[in-house]
Amino acid sequence: MGSTVGDGSFATVESAFESRGTRCAARIYLPSGDASVPVIVMAHGFGSVRELRLPAYAARFAEAGYAVVLFDYRTFGDSDGTPRQVLDIPSQLQDWRAAIAWARRLDRVDPTAVVAWGTSFAGGHVLTMGADGEDLAAIIAQVPHTDGPAAVRATGVRASLRLLPAALRDSWRAVRGAEPVYVDSIGVPGSVAVMTAPGAEDAVDRMVAASGYRRGDHAETVAARVVLRVGLYSPGRRAGTITCPTLIQVADGDDIAPARSARKAARRIRTSTVIAYPGGHFSPYLPPLFDSVIADQLTFLRGVVPTGRPDQSA
Repeated sequence: MGSTVGDGSFATVESAFESRGTRCAARIYLPSGDASVPVIVMAHGFGSVRELRLPAYAARFAEAGYAVVLFDYRTFGDSDGTPRQVLDIPSQLQDWRAAIAWARRLDRVDPTAVVAWGTSFAGGHVLTMGADGEDLAAIIAQVPHTDGPAAVRATGVRASLRLLPAALRDSWRAVRGAEPVYVDSIGVPGSVAVMTAPGAEDAVDRMVAASGYRRGDHAETVAARVVLRVGLYSPGRRAGTITCPTLIQVADGDDIAPARSARKAARRIRTSTVIAYPGGHFSPYLPPLFDSVIADQLTFLRGVVPTGRPDQSA
């Protein structure tokens, strides 16, 4: 394990776990005290890294008395794996399973109280975890990817066609074991990038600034082959098998992960709560909406996996 830092109410430890032989970097947040507490396992969205705004959420959870495991998928961020920036859906799901299993074994963690927290593409992954029968106390899915075809339609035909040549070249290179063909994860409308919704580029600028680093410090590309697979990945279709309490938060103006699809998935879940917010896909990560989003998550958590701390607050 790496060095420990904290602000008095919690400490953080840099660590890692193995996912089928690949080291995945993880930061553990532990609240002060000696009691066993619930743990929230968190991961980033499409082509991103854990440092992009997720520590802001993790710190609030730890301040409220929850342990947190915040990790990077293999080939992304501080995790190992080559070639880099390859978003392979089965591999990311395996990383989730490994992270959850590892989190259960941590000191001071209640292994019966594991929460899976995912945003955007990871929001789809946590729904898949629940549908696959992972023993979870709760799920939080923020602006989740739930319907592949709906996400492709939201991207638009022209934007998809701009990506197609790179996706085909990259898929062929993957078969041959050659280096990937990369495309930008985020771009302005009309550019060759996966997410080109109006305002997306500006939102990421603000998210990076709020996260304390600069554009370019972390790669913002992805191997183009994933473009051919996003439309085939629809976690919402299996949501009816999820049995744990699930919070789904949607943005009414989301033109990357459409709110309508997330609402449809939520209706299939036996115990679901849906909260809608104004704004677009990236609005929940930043003020002024961030405080409302995190407060609603903490209210949900207190209701389904309380820490037992009398001073829990949003």
